[in-house]
Amino acid sequence: MKTLVSGSTGMVGTAVIESLLRDGHTVCPLLRPESKVRSQAAGFLGAWGPAVRWDPVGNTFDPLPAQGADAVVHLAGASIGEGRWTEARKRLLRTSRVDATRHLVRVLAQFAQLPKVFVSASAMGYYGDRGEEELTEESAAGDDFLAALARDWEAEAARAAEFGARVVMLRFGIILAPHGGALARMLPPFRLGLGGRLGSGRQWMSWLTLEEVVGIIRSALENANLHGPVNAVSPNPVRNREFTAVLGRVLHRPAIFPAPAFALRLALGEMAGPLLLGSQRLVPGKLRVLGYKFLQPDLEPALSALLRHPV
Repeated sequence: MKTLVSGSTGMVGTAVIESLLRDGHTVCPLLRPESKVRSQAAGFLGAWGPAVRWDPVGNTFDPLPAQGADAVVHLAGASIGEGRWTEARKRLLRTSRVDATRHLVRVLAQFAQLPKVFVSASAMGYYGDRGEEELTEESAAGDDFLAALARDWEAEAARAAEFGARVVMLRFGIILAPHGGALARMLPPFRLGLGGRLGSGRQWMSWLTLEEVVGIIRSALENANLHGPVNAVSPNPVRNREFTAVLGRVLHRPAIFPAPAFALRLALGEMAGPLLLGSQRLVPGKLRVLGYKFLQPDLEPALSALLRHPV
C-alpha cells in the first residue's frame, strides 16, 4: 500500500510512518518548506519514499511522487497548546487545519488514480465542554472556538468522499507519550512532587496512548467498514483528579498541589477552558461495534508502561 502522510515530522506522523514501513508499505511524506530541514535533521528522510513538496499557503503541490497513492493519512496542523490564543494564533490554527485540508482534497481530486482512503485527524474538542454527558459520534458539536475549528476541519476532510474515497475522521482524545504532548508537559512538575488536579478535578479526560493512536489509524486504513467521525479514545475515560492521582502514584510522587481554575485562566487565557478545565467523556462507539481490540484500555497500566514503572 502506498500512503501519503501529512504532519509527517510530528509525534503521531513519525510513529505512523514507522509502523507502515515496518510492515513493508510505501510511505511518501507531505513536507512543507519549513518541515524539510527538521526531517533531515531527525534522520527520517532516508527511510521514507520520495517526499512530496506541499505548501498550502503558497498553493503548491508536487503531484509526481504522490501519484498512485492508495491512501492518505492527514495529520497536519499547528499545535493547539503552544502559545496563547491571540487572534493571530487562532488564524494560524484555522489556516493550518481548515484551509490546508481544503487545498489537499482539491489537489487529490485531480489525480488520475484517486486514493481510496482518506484518514484525517480531528479532535474531541469537536464536542466542547459537556460535563457528565457521554459523547458518542452522533453527539452534537459544541459552540466554542475549538468545536467550530474541528467542525469546519471535518467538513473539508469529508469532501474527499466526492471523489470516491472512504473518509475517516478521528476525534482524538489526549494523546499520552512521554516525549511529547500533554504528558511530556506534565512530567517535570509531577516528578518534583508539585503536581495536582486542575481546577475542581471533576472534569472528564478522554485519553489514549500513542501506540493506540497508531493502532486506530492502521484500523482506519485497513477496515473498509470504518467511515465518518470516529471517537479515537480509550474505553475508560477518567476524571482529572483520578488522572493526576494515578500519575503521581506511578511516579511515586505526591500529587497534592492543585492548580486553581482562576490561576489557569489568568495564565493561559481562553485556551485554559477547552484544554484544561473542560469536560469531555467520549465513548468509542464505532470502534467497539467493529470489534477493535484496545491495546491499552486502562490508565494505570498504560502510564506504567509508558514511564517504565511497575504497576
